[in-house]
Amino acid sequence: ALLAVALHRRGERVGVLDADITGPSIPKMFGLHQPPPMGPVGILPAETATGIEVMSINLLLPNEDEAVIWRGPLISSAIKQFWGEVVWGNLDYLIVDLPPGTSDASLTVMQSIPLNGIVLVTSPQDLAGMVVRKAARMAHHMGAPILGVVENMSYITCPKCGEKIEVFGPSQALHTTGQLGVPLLGRLPLDPELARRCDAGEIEAYTAELFEPIVDRVTERVPTTKTAPIF
Repeated sequence: ALLAVALHRRGERVGVLDADITGPSIPKMFGLHQPPPMGPVGILPAETATGIEVMSINLLLPNEDEAVIWRGPLISSAIKQFWGEVVWGNLDYLIVDLPPGTSDASLTVMQSIPLNGIVLVTSPQDLAGMVVRKAARMAHHMGAPILGVVENMSYITCPKCGEKIEVFGPSQALHTTGQLGVPLLGRLPLDPELARRCDAGEIEAYTAELFEPIVDRVTERVPTTKTAPIF
């Protein structure tokens, strides 16, 4: 969501495909609650207040707390429909949000959607790094290029003294990136303001200055050619 907002602020035409079918959170962050409209040639994505296009299973449920209790084939089918049957139009970037690990959702995206690159997100603990390394090796086997790693929840800044406190212990991100041979794109702190904005559906109003250098590195590393799906 932050990546989509940052790119949109730079004048890019951006869409977000929420491929986390069983745990969708993208619509709530953007304050979207109504079903997407139908067009003459298919489903139109919902549009946020600033013009970012979004498609998520949560937009199709009777209420946002409804559970999606589906097995792998149904999850894969939904993702393929979101890619192939939604009228995305002429976008500069389509950001695909995936759940952690090496689930059916990740496999479907890497097999069915032509990718320019993957951004892996970790947190300071090496336990999280282990899961990310599994996902990275899956991407490698599928031939999907990895742009780099972002470490989230790296620290919190004391509001009184400005000291950076490593709430989850010392960062293990460099250990992970070293093993994978990919760059560390940046570290993001725990920020109560971001949590409040996401809960209120106001992520587009979040300033995100610390995220800008990460966006620079992502756009610099995006290859001009896409990785073809593997069937």
